[in-house]
Amino acid sequence: MTDYRPIDCGLHSEYELAIMQGRRLTLRWREAGGEARRETLLPLDLVTRDGAEYLLAEDSDGQRLEIRLDHID
Repeated sequence: MTDYRPIDCGLHSEYELAIMQGRRLTLRWREAGGEARRETLLPLDLVTRDGAEYLLAEDSDGQRLEIRLDHID
């Protein structure tokens, strides 16, 4: 069982469109430890694992990130 809260379908579609268009997104999210972050990222893909959905993205330094969708503000 997971504590994942599904996100709005419209927002999910916006992420999918940004991935297809190669359009950067400025996002705010909470990391697993509760630390807040805000960055402009290049979204790469959406994946589902262990009952939760994640955005795979790359920051301006080329670092790959995996952000749980329900942790994005």
